[in-house]
Amino acid sequence: MVSNGSRFRLFIFWSVVGCAWFARAEQDQSQKLDRQFQSAVAQYDAGHYAEAANQLEDLLPHVPNNFEVQELMGLVYASLTQDTKAIEHLQAAVHLKPSSAAARTNLAASLTHAGKIELAGEQFLKAYDLEPREYSSNHNLGEFYIQSEKIEVALPFLERAQHINPSSYDNGFDLAMADFTTGRIAAARQTVQTLMKLKDTGELHNLLAQIDEKDGKYVEAANEFEAAAHMDPSEDNLFDWGSELLLHRTYEPAIEVFRQATLRFPKSPRLQIGLGMVLYARGLYEDAIKALLTAADLNPSDPRCYLFLSRAYDSSPNQAAEVTKRFQRYSVLQPNNALAQYYYAMSLWKGKRAEGSGVDLQAVEALLMKSITLNVSLTEAHVQLGNLYADQHQYERSIPEYERALALNPNLPDTHYRLGTNYVHVGQKDKAQAEFEVYQKLRAQHMAEVDKERAEVQQFVYGSKSSPASKP
Repeated sequence: MVSNGSRFRLFIFWSVVGCAWFARAEQDQSQKLDRQFQSAVAQYDAGHYAEAANQLEDLLPHVPNNFEVQELMGLVYASLTQDTKAIEHLQAAVHLKPSSAAARTNLAASLTHAGKIELAGEQFLKAYDLEPREYSSNHNLGEFYIQSEKIEVALPFLERAQHINPSSYDNGFDLAMADFTTGRIAAARQTVQTLMKLKDTGELHNLLAQIDEKDGKYVEAANEFEAAAHMDPSEDNLFDWGSELLLHRTYEPAIEVFRQATLRFPKSPRLQIGLGMVLYARGLYEDAIKALLTAADLNPSDPRCYLFLSRAYDSSPNQAAEVTKRFQRYSVLQPNNALAQYYYAMSLWKGKRAEGSGVDLQAVEALLMKSITLNVSLTEAHVQLGNLYADQHQYERSIPEYERALALNPNLPDTHYRLGTNYVHVGQKDKAQAEFEVYQKLRAQHMAEVDKERAEVQQFVYGSKSSPASKP
């Protein structure tokens, strides 16, 4: 028979044994969860995001208030571009550890990706408030303002980040680009030159070329664009180099650059347009048309291609069937585009005359009238409709079209001359004389048209460049 004292000692023994068993079991469970978490970390680091997500989903119910698990889950789902889940877990991580600037930065990045810009800005600011002297918080906030197109606001943060870490290439490049964009040319140049000592890259030479161009140093700009293209013969760098030569009418070298560029990047419509433009400027109209036809096939909806194709075709109305085919396709692709209908009308009219075959004047008239219906301010359509009527001696119909065109743009010498001629035909000699006098004055200002064409070239060049600021 066991005494009471013995029973008490036995109870204590089994209690100690039980506690030790539970402690060992709890320890085993903790070690198992830790191994599971470390495995998820390894999967994430290896880029196996789906596997990491599965492991973390199994783990979360056991440790719902664990900061590291919630943060990693947010990062995993962000990598899987599942923004809603990423934000949910990163918000939980921030709630668990509000003093973590890194967690707030990760949350801000996911909010930005999800298009919640204002909320992202709040988190970047809170991260900065937590660590105002850290490089990352200054750089990230500066980057956020750049992406929000608040360049002036971004500048002090980028400057502070560069002061903290002068060897940072990415921040330094963004700082130089921000200085350049805001007109601080000297500061931009100094930053680029400093960065070149750390890391000499094609994009730095490209940016320095843009700085030189802005500063009126055109020879230096061309040299830097060339250096960028040699160091990194990307589509962007080759386009920029060829465009710089085109802008300053160095046609032969520009032709060679664009030819080589189109061989390297045969699927680039803007390189083909650039080649077509420089060939046209050089007076090589047939080759220009071939390049522009190629561009039209690469990107049938690019309006710039048809603008310059129409110019080259005006100078050499050969390859009529091929040109008309492209303009017809464009008019079908853009049925509500007045210029598309206008281009098609003119290619039909000019192309058939060039071929020596009959022109369907009714079709041409219908297309011109449609373009005017779509855009009553399209001066060229009024002029050509007037020409169409005048060719058929329908002066009562041609005169109003010329008058509308001149009301829209009075600086059209040939239209004044044609209107004067039409006035002669209908017996209005005084009006005719007035138009001929205006014609004589405007002919003396012919160089304005040359400047207009140069402005169109500049518009294409600057509109087609991929700014270094857009790099990831």
